[in-house]
Amino acid sequence: MIPNRFKHGYGPNSELFQQAFDNGTKLIVTVDNGISGMEQVDFANNLGMDVIISDHHDIGDQLPNALAVVHPRHPEGNYPFGELAGVGVAFKMAHALYEEIPDHLIELTAIGTVADLVPLHGENRLFVKEGLAALIDSPSPAISALCEVAGIKQQDITEETIGFMFGPRINAIGRLQDADPAVQMFLTEDPTEARSLASGLDVLNKERQAIVKQISEEAMQQVEQRYPDGVPRVIVVAQEGWNPGVVGIVASKLTEKFYRPSIVLSIYPENDKAKGSARSIEGFHLYNELAKNRDILPHFGGHPMAAGMTLSASAVDDLRERLNKQAKTSLTEEDLLPVVEIDIPLRLDEIDITAIESMRLLAPFGMGFAKPKFYLEGVKVASIRKIGAAQNHLKMELTQHAGSLDAVGFGLGPIGDELTPDVKIDVIGDLQINEWNGRKKPQLMVEDVRTDQWQLFDIRGIRQVSRWSKLIPHENQVFLAFKEETPALFQSFLSQPICTVTQLEALPGNKDHLVLLDLPESEEQLASVLAAFEPKRIYAHFHAKDSQYFEQIPTREQFKWLFAFIKKRGSFDFNKNCDELAKHKGWTRESIFFMLQVFFELGFVTLNNGITEIAQSPSKQDLSEAPIYKKREQQIALEQKLLYASYKDLKEWFDAKVSAKEEEIWI
Repeated sequence: MIPNRFKHGYGPNSELFQQAFDNGTKLIVTVDNGISGMEQVDFANNLGMDVIISDHHDIGDQLPNALAVVHPRHPEGNYPFGELAGVGVAFKMAHALYEEIPDHLIELTAIGTVADLVPLHGENRLFVKEGLAALIDSPSPAISALCEVAGIKQQDITEETIGFMFGPRINAIGRLQDADPAVQMFLTEDPTEARSLASGLDVLNKERQAIVKQISEEAMQQVEQRYPDGVPRVIVVAQEGWNPGVVGIVASKLTEKFYRPSIVLSIYPENDKAKGSARSIEGFHLYNELAKNRDILPHFGGHPMAAGMTLSASAVDDLRERLNKQAKTSLTEEDLLPVVEIDIPLRLDEIDITAIESMRLLAPFGMGFAKPKFYLEGVKVASIRKIGAAQNHLKMELTQHAGSLDAVGFGLGPIGDELTPDVKIDVIGDLQINEWNGRKKPQLMVEDVRTDQWQLFDIRGIRQVSRWSKLIPHENQVFLAFKEETPALFQSFLSQPICTVTQLEALPGNKDHLVLLDLPESEEQLASVLAAFEPKRIYAHFHAKDSQYFEQIPTREQFKWLFAFIKKRGSFDFNKNCDELAKHKGWTRESIFFMLQVFFELGFVTLNNGITEIAQSPSKQDLSEAPIYKKREQQIALEQKLLYASYKDLKEWFDAKVSAKEEEIWI
C-alpha cells in the first residue's frame, strides 16, 4: 500500500487503515514512517489489527503502541549503527526474516540510501558500495529504463547517478500524484512497460522542476518583501496554492541561498490548515526545536536537518515568532555563516587524470563522506560564460602559470555577471574527469568563488539601460555623471539618484560599485574621481552624445584651401553657401563650421551674422593653438583611450590609476 501524500499525508493514516481492515488485512508493516503515529496505531489496534513500525525518523517522547517498533535508535535497543535510512531498516528486517542476506534487495537499498541523504558511513556505506556494483550488472528492466531516460550507460552508474538522475525521477511522481507507477516500474519484468513507466516519470520530473522553479521564485520574493532589512534567523514562508509535494525542495533552496533554517508551507484556507516541510543548518536541531511547540504542531516528524509538519494556518505567524525567539538562543552569529571545509590546497600543475582516477578508490561519496574539496588560490579567469537553456550554469577556463583547467558551476550562472576576464580568483570545488569524443580532461566542479581584486565591467556597447542596470549590485552603488546634462538622459531608467562630480564628496557610506555613465572632460578628471575613493567594481558605460572620434580633424590642406577660398571671394556666407560648398568638396557642414571657428579663434577671420571675412593683417599662428582645435584633439584622444579602446587596453589604463592610488597610500 503506497499512501498518496496529498490525500493521506506522510505517515500512518487512519482512513487507509480502515480500508485495509475492510479488505481483510490483519497486519500492517510501515516502512520509513510511523514513529510519531500514536493515534493511528491506536486506531488500528482498536480494529483488531497488528502494526509493526519500521522507521528511522527521530523518536519523540513516547513510542506508538505497536506490536513491534523496529528502529536503529530504539531507546531500549543497543543496535551499533543508528543512522540507517528507512530503506536500510527495511533491508535489515528482510535479513532477519530470510535468515540470510537478501542480495536481491541490495540495488533498491542502495538507491534508497543515497536518495534519503543519510550519512554514507557504517552500514550505509556498505549498502551503497555493494548496491552500485549490483546496479551496474542488474538485469532489472527498471534500471535499464531509468538509464535510458537519463541518457547514461548502465556501466557508468555511480552514487551521483542515483542522487541526481534516478532519485529525482523516482520521487517526482509521488510529489505530484499517486506514486504507484514508480512501484510498478520496479516490479515489472516487461522491458517495454518499464520504459513506458520510466518515460512517464521523466515527464513528471520536468513538470516537477517547473513547479519548483515557480514556487521558489515566489518564496524568494516573499522573503525579500517580508524582510527588506535582512533575513531573520529562521525563515517561515507560506502561501495558498503551493504544491505540498515539492515544498521540501523549495525549503532546501531557501536554506542554500540564505543559509537559514527554512520552513515552506502550503495553506488550505477551507479547513485552516498549513502543510509543509523544513530544512535546517548545523546548530539548529529541527526536530527538537519543533518539539518545543507541540501545542501548535499537532503533527510533525523528521530529523535534525529536515522535517515535515501540519498545523493550523492561523498558527503560522505564531510558529514563525516562536522559532525565531528560540533561534536567538540556539544559533550564534558564527552559526549563521556557511563554512566549507577544504581538504587540499592545489596548484593547477598538480592536477592530472591519474590523480583524479585514484580518488575514485575512495568512493562512494555522499552525505557524511563528501568528495575531497580542493582549494585553488590566485587562478586567472581566462574565459567565462553562462551556459544552459536558462543561462543558470557557469563555464570557465582557469589558468595559472602554464597550466589551464576547465571549470563548471551548476546553478552558479549569476556569478558570470560578477567576474571579468583575467581577474584572479580563489575557487573551491571537487575534481572530475570530463570525457568527450573519447578524450579525457580534468574538470573542476565549482562550489564557491571569491576575489579580492577590483574589477572593470565593460558595458560600453550596451545601449539599453535595462540590460546593464540589472547587472549592478544594489548595495553601495554610485551612478556618476561628469556632464550636467547626463542625469536627465538616464534618471528615468534608474531607481537610484544620479550623482554629478561636484556632489561626489558629499556622498555618505561606501562607494564600492561605481558606474561611469558618461565620458569625463579629461583623463585627469577621471583620475581624480578614482583617487577620491576605492571602488571594488567599476562599470564603464561612457555615453558620448556627440562622439568626435569618427569626425576626424580636417587636414592642413583642407584648412589652407578654405582660407584661400574665402580670401579669393572676399567673404563667405555660411548660412547661404555652406551646403553648396560641402557638396562640392565632399565635406560636412560640421567640419566647415569647425574650420571657421579655428580661423576665428586665431584671429584669421571675422564672423558677423554667419558671414566670414579675412581679418586685417592676421598674425601667423599654428592651427593647433586654437582652443577649439586643442579641445577636439583632446576629445578624440580621450575617446580613443576610454570609449573605443579594447577591454585589455582600458583595463590597463584603469590599473595604472588604481595602482598609483595604492602606491600613494602605501608610501
